Amino acid sequence: MREYLLKRIIISIFILWVVATLNFVIFQVVSPLSPEDTYAPLNLDIPPETLELIRELYGLNEPMHMRYIKYIKNMFTFDFGISFVSRKPVVVEMSQRLPATVLLLGSSMVATILIGTPIGILAASKRGSKKDIVTIGAGLFTWGVPVFFIQLLFMLFFSYYWMKIFGVPLFPVRGLYSIPPLANPLAFMADVAWHIGLPLITLVVGGFGAWALYTRNILLDALTQDYIITARAKGLSERTVLYRHAFRSTLPPIVTIIALSIPGIITGAMITEWIFTLPGIGRWYLDALTGSDYPVLQAVLFMFAILTILCNLIADLLYGILDPRIRVGVRR
Repeated sequence: MREYLLKRIIISIFILWVVATLNFVIFQVVSPLSPEDTYAPLNLDIPPETLELIRELYGLNEPMHMRYIKYIKNMFTFDFGISFVSRKPVVVEMSQRLPATVLLLGSSMVATILIGTPIGILAASKRGSKKDIVTIGAGLFTWGVPVFFIQLLFMLFFSYYWMKIFGVPLFPVRGLYSIPPLANPLAFMADVAWHIGLPLITLVVGGFGAWALYTRNILLDALTQDYIITARAKGLSERTVLYRHAFRSTLPPIVTIIALSIPGIITGAMITEWIFTLPGIGRWYLDALTGSDYPVLQAVLFMFAILTILCNLIADLLYGILDPRIRVGVRR
């Protein structure tokens, strides 16, 4: 197992280097690397000496290979440079925006799994029943409807129409907390929970169906295996067969999906944070995209690559722990 993980770590480092190199090449090809091109749309009268200082600050006067070496060193030491727009260190802005994204998408992913998995188990155990049919229908519906459409509908009903009827919205639709922020810590936490409630609910509504269908399908496949027939022939209760034998055998693929869903905390935040005006990584990335803030774009893409590769490593490790057949295969 140690040799297997060592190989996986070496391969992961190599993949990360390839991704970082492509990240560098892409922005060298498509981005305006001169200060004149960067600030031309702003119609600013910038003195030539200021433009020269900007070139020195971002290393634009250096040859390509020196820029690449400096870029690789900075990426792997998490020195992402200075933002073109805010003039602040990118790592400082990232640390300020990351908690909002992790709070929203992390809590929504946990809630989706905790709700979708039991529903999928119930549907698989009652195959062909009304509960199974309702689960399939609800899962296909929520899976097929875009999440942003669900979010706009919820904003319409629980904010606009609710305010029309009761004089106050059930949930706010902008920001992570009230302005100015509440001084009392408990009141501030409650205010954050109130603001994040609507986007959290919409993400769970839009995601639990797919998770329930996935759990149902892999569990149905497990219930047809020979060891399940043997367990039932031994007189074990259906609950024991379902949870201790069938569901336990489905843990490796479920763990893989969970691990590979974690990078979606960043990518899935874009539309949600844009709609609800949340100060997270996703909205920051879209602002950087529209504002040509290339240090921010490079930093977010690099961190997403690290998160994806790390989650794959964690999935491989958990596979070996949960499935003894993988450990045997590694020894062979």
